[in-house]
Amino acid sequence: MTTPMNTINNRLPIGVFDSGVGGLTVLRALRELLPGEDFRYLGDTARLPYGTKSRESVVRYALQSSRHLVAQGVKLLVVACNTATAAALPDLAEAYPGIPVVGVVRPGARAGCALNTNGRIAVMATESTVQGGAYQAAIRELCPNMRIEAAACSLFVALAEEGWTEGPLVEGIVKRYLDPLFARFEDQPPTSLVLGCTHFPMLAGAIAKVAGEGVTVIDSAVTTAQEVRELLVRHGLGHPEPDRPDAKTYFFATDGRERFARVGSIFLRRAIDPAEVTIVDL
Repeated sequence: MTTPMNTINNRLPIGVFDSGVGGLTVLRALRELLPGEDFRYLGDTARLPYGTKSRESVVRYALQSSRHLVAQGVKLLVVACNTATAAALPDLAEAYPGIPVVGVVRPGARAGCALNTNGRIAVMATESTVQGGAYQAAIRELCPNMRIEAAACSLFVALAEEGWTEGPLVEGIVKRYLDPLFARFEDQPPTSLVLGCTHFPMLAGAIAKVAGEGVTVIDSAVTTAQEVRELLVRHGLGHPEPDRPDAKTYFFATDGRERFARVGSIFLRRAIDPAEVTIVDL
């Protein structure tokens, strides 16, 4: 039986998992907002990408990843993967009723609605996320009269993993995606642009520059971190020493230690030594 929320030790770490390294943008936002917390990050690199898998497989993978983290002892779970959030969040909440579980979709959708001023929201995500409609559904639930248009921006993933995040080449690719997306709104462009993939915050600066001053770019990594902070406060789970300098992060992957460290260093914006990455079999 899962431990009731009010008896969870607030000194326990926060567990974060993703299909790979994209969720490290969420981890980075969490570490910046909650510097006194310890973290356990798991990238299921042996089975990425989740977006090409069936819902049943994604649910199974998410339960296996979360089980590894829960077994180590965590006080909160963050699903730092859009596909896993859309497919498995209810299953994870049911599996761990005593542990808060946060996904990346709803925080981004909520911010997109809250910061919108003209009833039009654009979503940039991967093909599977766009086709699955998770952001569209979450936005419609929160603000039913909002007009939503979404575009699959697959090249952004490769650009982020190569560390190509700014400059004329990147801005040109962003423009190729943004122009037809914004054109769908016809009379006026959206005032909110939600980044619906955890890789995309790496390109947020270039996207904001191309989108223009009238468009607020919503970084779902940042909005997820803000929701985590609110949950910690609400449930009294924040670390009693919120500014301690010795907070630790441990990394786990299911394959490719060296690649995880190399690409992960780009996403986390600090060097990850391959020796810091523990390979696990789920």
